[in-house]
Amino acid sequence: MTGVTGQDGGHLAELLHSKGYEVFGLIRGQRNARREALEREFPFVRLIEADLTDQTSLIHAVATSQPHEIYNLGAISHVGYSFRNPQLTADITAKGVLNLLEAVRVSGLSDSTRFYQASTSEMFGGLDYNRPGAGYNENSLFHPRSPYGVAKLYAHWIARNYRESYGMFVSTGILFNHEGERRGLEFVTRKITNAVAAIHLGLQDHLALGDLWPKRDWGYAGDYVRGMWQMLQHHEPDDFVLATGETHSIEEFLTLAFAAIGETDWKPYVRQDPQFRRPAEVDILLGDPSKAERVLGWERTVDFPGLVSLMVQHDIQVLSRHA
Repeated sequence: MTGVTGQDGGHLAELLHSKGYEVFGLIRGQRNARREALEREFPFVRLIEADLTDQTSLIHAVATSQPHEIYNLGAISHVGYSFRNPQLTADITAKGVLNLLEAVRVSGLSDSTRFYQASTSEMFGGLDYNRPGAGYNENSLFHPRSPYGVAKLYAHWIARNYRESYGMFVSTGILFNHEGERRGLEFVTRKITNAVAAIHLGLQDHLALGDLWPKRDWGYAGDYVRGMWQMLQHHEPDDFVLATGETHSIEEFLTLAFAAIGETDWKPYVRQDPQFRRPAEVDILLGDPSKAERVLGWERTVDFPGLVSLMVQHDIQVLSRHA
């Protein structure tokens, strides 16, 4: 698994361990706080030092682990950051996938390894001309509007190319926004719930955000990693959208988050700051998960209000321990 220190990596490591897998996690060599936290929380994960930009290290990692399944979750995954660091985003999020696929191929494991590529709804771009009424599906046209979305689109197509060119079992999951208690504080959902918890505990008095009108199809990360696993258990590789089929604005997220602490009006606590606005914004994302539901039997267990409440209550508990 790449991206083992991220949100999805944590959920997936737990899921695979519960199913009896021997779990290997790729990680850069240096000691840091995230690595140490990973070792404490998931002592069952065997760490292999490798880097998505270094194909030699990936070949070594593949040879060492001899994987039956690979989950490529590693990426520069923050949209705003990708505008500030587009070249690094391309090197890791796009070319890193090619490096890992090629490592599998040259290691002679093309026929025995199933490969999951984490694609993203940001590839669609949220524009009207390519959005079907029921939401984006596996056949919708792509129009990425950020360096992150562009890099992910390259990764998506190179994954499909290796499936079609070499007969490799490569499935892509086009996942819409999925959040939870493990989400990084740099993402708007966790930024909101952490701030709401801090306001509730008297640790801060306001929250600074960019635009509040964009709409997203938000689900729970734990449900989505289960879908990743289901894709690699299917009898043939394919592309699948995972989404809720609902879209909600940041304002709606704020309303539910503040309601969780008994506040009916969030406006006195929220300031809009131009520095958090992006050069190009995706207006609305709405996914159609009907194929995954029909073919894989995938379903979500946490609805939108439940997701927001879960995140706020988690952050209250965390901050209370350090208050």
